[in-house]
Amino acid sequence: MKHRKIGNVMSDDVVRVGHAASSEEVGVLLRRHRIGGLPVVDEDDKVVGVITGTDLAGWADRADGADGAVAAGQLMSRPAVTVRPQDTVVDAARSMARHRVERLPVVDEEDRLIGIVTRRDLLRVFLRPDHEIRAEVIDEVLVRSLWIRPQTVAVTVTEGVVRLEGELDRHSEIPIAVRMAGQVDGVVAVVDRLTYRVDDFRPAAPSGGAPGGGA
Repeated sequence: MKHRKIGNVMSDDVVRVGHAASSEEVGVLLRRHRIGGLPVVDEDDKVVGVITGTDLAGWADRADGADGAVAAGQLMSRPAVTVRPQDTVVDAARSMARHRVERLPVVDEEDRLIGIVTRRDLLRVFLRPDHEIRAEVIDEVLVRSLWIRPQTVAVTVTEGVVRLEGELDRHSEIPIAVRMAGQVDGVVAVVDRLTYRVDDFRPAAPSGGAPGGGA
């Protein structure tokens, strides 16, 4: 199974600023659009950093009430942690967790800004309704990938936990079905209650006489 791509969940209407934008301009944009941060781009629209409300607050504390603004390029975090549209939502979630960020600019092959994906966007994928998960497990995993008749396996999903019950033809099909079901976006865990008719994991019994037998 292939996880959903960033290009399918990102927003392409991105609020951005140039690196010369003042901290006051950044603050206005954050408040107006009710966002926590935004990408900073250069003259070619390439992402050079990310500036957040936390960055502004930290600068204000250091300035201690002094007048004057500072450029976004001086306050932004760099280098920016970015993703590409062909990356998966799982890749993005891991990157967010590893770098402790809430949003990732999406860039093309030349590192130009084309979108943004937030933690909320990813949660919409992972917190899918149970009926959507069940439909994908049946259609994509059982029927299209493993060629298993849908009536062969009972699939139930409760709060993202998939339960598989039924009898498959071969023992070797079970770990494949469990693994692929676990890769469906939104699946928290898979409960395996599958059985099999033929144990193709067990070596076949040797035919003929005893091994090494002489004349």
